Formats: sequence, structure tokens, C-alpha cells
Amino acid sequence: MKNEKLIGIDLGATNIRGAVVIDGDISEIKSRRINATGTEEQVLDDVFFIIDQLITDEVKAIGIGVPSVVDIKEGIVYDVQHIPSWKEVHLKQILEARYQLPVFVNNDANCFALGEHYFGKGKDVDNMIGLTIGTGLGAGIIANNHLYAGINCGAGEFCMVDYLDHNYEFYCSGSFFQNVYGLNGEDVFKNAKNGDKQALQLYHELGTHLGNAIKMIMYTYDTELIILGGSVQLAYVFFEKAMWQRISTFGFPKSIEQLQIKTSALANSGILGAAALYFDAENL
Repeated sequence: MKNEKLIGIDLGATNIRGAVVIDGDISEIKSRRINATGTEEQVLDDVFFIIDQLITDEVKAIGIGVPSVVDIKEGIVYDVQHIPSWKEVHLKQILEARYQLPVFVNNDANCFALGEHYFGKGKDVDNMIGLTIGTGLGAGIIANNHLYAGINCGAGEFCMVDYLDHNYEFYCSGSFFQNVYGLNGEDVFKNAKNGDKQALQLYHELGTHLGNAIKMIMYTYDTELIILGGSVQLAYVFFEKAMWQRISTFGFPKSIEQLQIKTSALANSGILGAAALYFDAENL
């Protein structure tokens, strides 16, 4: 892992960001707004634009995380969120042909988990879950020291499990406030910081729902560490207590005694995790 020069690309719904990663250190980040309504080729041009600024003869591989389902073996991207033209893009084949380097493609939540596992608070932990809580709810699974993505790259889609009258994402993401109460999440956060009782109660409710989600995750994967990322983790102090109150009702108390929940401290886990796709593949 030492001194490997890798490119990590974080392709979002509105922006693409990339950097060269060497042993957890990243170069200056290059970014560009995605032409989200453009053709497949126009969006590919945005990807090329970033990689072209980073590529050198010393780069060993390229990793890219995308907000979609991925055929990991073939590197085919399907139905990218908020980029309508990307229905089926053979991204690995396209990039390998252009740059003559190994290319690894995976889901962005999986990249978050890998970034934490190799460079963040998940170092030296064999089994962990990276849980991203932003506008939506996403997760990546590290099992026995490797990323577990499932046969269709769909493992960890806990957000889609039925919960109450919707699913877990409806109640456990930053959209909870808008979904249930018609309120802007940023306003609720500001009010909570000012000690507003109503806003604090709303975060208590969010924490209760998230605690139920974590119980479901624990019954499924019995992990030792969950790392929370995404914008909502900034409000952790407001929902931590309620979350743990629900987790404490878990059916196997000894498992909960050993469970750790931490918030991410990585500023660029998506880029780092995309680069770490190379390490995960090498260690299989």
C-alpha cells in the first residue's frame, strides 16, 4: 500500500471530484459541475476532464465511485441517480481503453465504507458498516476485512427495507424533516443549535428511527463498528441519546456492549475510498 499512486474519483449527482491518492494523502482536488441533463458522452467528457488533469505515468490505477448500481466485475454502471442519460454505461471498458490502466468502479456508499476502513476510524477493524446519512441513506459493508457488495452491488441497501408506512430512508435521512413535517432540514439544524425545544424533539424522533435501523442492521450483520458519515452526522449530538435508547432494546445485549458507533472525521472519504478499490481488489 505504501507509495502507490492512485486516482480516486467521486462522481456525484451534481459534481465530480477527483485527486491523486498516495498512502492516504491526497493531492489538490479537481472538481467540475456535471452536465447532469447532457448525453452519455457529454457526462463522460466531464469525467475525462477531471482524470486528464490527474493522470501521469506514475499512476497505477483509477477508482471511481458512482451513485448507482454497478456490475462490479465488468464495471458497468446502471441508472445513475439524477443523470438520466446514464442508463447503462460500460465505464470500466471506456476508461481502461482511454488511459491504459486498471479501473475499478463501485457504488459511492461502498467507497465511503472503504475509505473509512483503509484511512479512517475503521482501520484495523475486520467487520464494519459505513452508514451515510444525507439527503438519503446509504451503506457499505466491510466483512472479514473486505468490501461485501453482493452479486448485484446491492448489499447494504438497508434504506429500501419497509419501515412504518414507507421505508427506512424516509425516516432515517436528512429528508425526514421534510418528509414527515414539511420542514427544511437546515432550518431545523440551526434551531437545534440555538436550543429550540421543537427542533431538539424532532432530532429525538430522528434518533429513535435511526436506532431502529441500526437494530435491523445488527440483526443482519452483527458488526463491531458503525461509522456515520454524511451531512446529518454533524447533528449527532442532538440524536445520539435517542438512538442509543432504541439500540439498547436489541435482543442480544452482549452484542450491543461490543458495538461501537463513531462519526467520520474524513473530509474526502469518497475520493479515498474510490482509490482504495484497488487495494480491496488486490487483497482478494
